[in-house]
Amino acid sequence: MALTKEEVEGFEKQLCDWRDELEGSQSKSMHAMHEAEQRAYPDPTDQASIETERNFELRIKDRERRLIRKIEKTILRLREGEFGLCEACGGDISIERLEARPVTTLCIECKHEQEQEERTRLS
Repeated sequence: MALTKEEVEGFEKQLCDWRDELEGSQSKSMHAMHEAEQRAYPDPTDQASIETERNFELRIKDRERRLIRKIEKTILRLREGEFGLCEACGGDISIERLEARPVTTLCIECKHEQEQEERTRLS
């Protein structure tokens, strides 16, 4: 399946916008967390609550950072003409799957197979 020039441009714009939104969110959150660190909380319960929220926020930001890297790799694959090709079998990834999850690197069949293998290993 070859994507049209318009589809490629559309995916690239969508991915760039998504990346920019995540990067902006990362910057705002880090600034807010830095400001919160400057405040002292005399009550140990308040301090513990703030630390719990901060750790949760850091985990979210780490996941967003990894997603930003995936988006950047996807943009590179788009520009190199590899976008839409399954990394496992080399077949086409359906346009519907790409629209639902543009950073995917596996077709639905290979992803299903991967998930089955993971379930088997965990059992």
